[in-house]
Amino acid sequence: MKGLVKVYDRNVRALDGVDLKVEAGKVFALLGPNGAGKTTLMRILTTQLNPSAGEAYVSGLNVVEHADEVKRLISYLPQEMSVWTDISGYENLLIYAKIYGISPNERTKVIRDALQNMGLSEVANNLVRTYSGGMIRRLEMACAMLTTPRILFLDEPTIGLDPSARKIVWEELASFKKEYGTTVFFNTHYMDEADLYSDSIAIISRGKIVATGTAEELKHSLGGEIIQLTIQKHDNIGHVLAKIMEKGLANDVVQNGWEFNIVVKDAATDLPSIVNVLRDEKVSVEKISVTKPTLDDVFLKYAGTRIESGGRIAEVRQVRSMIRRG
Repeated sequence: MKGLVKVYDRNVRALDGVDLKVEAGKVFALLGPNGAGKTTLMRILTTQLNPSAGEAYVSGLNVVEHADEVKRLISYLPQEMSVWTDISGYENLLIYAKIYGISPNERTKVIRDALQNMGLSEVANNLVRTYSGGMIRRLEMACAMLTTPRILFLDEPTIGLDPSARKIVWEELASFKKEYGTTVFFNTHYMDEADLYSDSIAIISRGKIVATGTAEELKHSLGGEIIQLTIQKHDNIGHVLAKIMEKGLANDVVQNGWEFNIVVKDAATDLPSIVNVLRDEKVSVEKISVTKPTLDDVFLKYAGTRIESGGRIAEVRQVRSMIRRG
């Protein structure tokens, strides 16, 4: 991606000059708050949207000029339900096999392999409306993998699934990637997925890429340790934080409401001095803890907020449940 821009009606700038390269054969995670441009970026890369400016390439092919060729190389799993609930899992895969142009001689084997890989062989002939949420997502994944794509784009692949179902999906993705060398490009609200399964990460905020690297590189970029403080409202907290920085007690301070992440080199040495400053300035501390940097801390630092996933997850579960009931 080179200088990628997408402007919607009324001058809403969803992407604002995105420059990004993803290495072939790797698992790449795109993280960002709601409305940051993640889905817009993915829809441009999968040829569903044209950019307003800039260029994007998939395997060297321009996604606008060579959209048909790009479509033959990729597969896309959207957030929205992409299977029919009033037919069986096998019949869903058969429809997709025909859409993808898989020859009649190969369809049965390809479909059976896909069902087996996703642990759905025993329920292949059951109506999809009887499937659990995790089983439906695995069926959708099986549909997306039918053609063994060179690049697999996953928009929130496990949103709304319980931890055991999420683990199954990622185990199958890892196996698929290993066998076929597929590049996996995904976005997620789950920081643990990005931390555990990605080879590299980019954080997007307000349409711009604000940080890139491996999970460990990004965590290391914050420094040694993090002192997490929750304080009562204080009218002059800006002055207090500036004083902490002036004394050389912190490398950085990230604020989220009345919660603060103070990045220090050595908490054991710096914490007593920081507490003394807070006491002198009459700052009332409600809670204090010390942690090593996490990907959540990285996200807060570069995106300026934490990912709020609860509402979105509940919404997805409700919509999918309604669809299954008809």
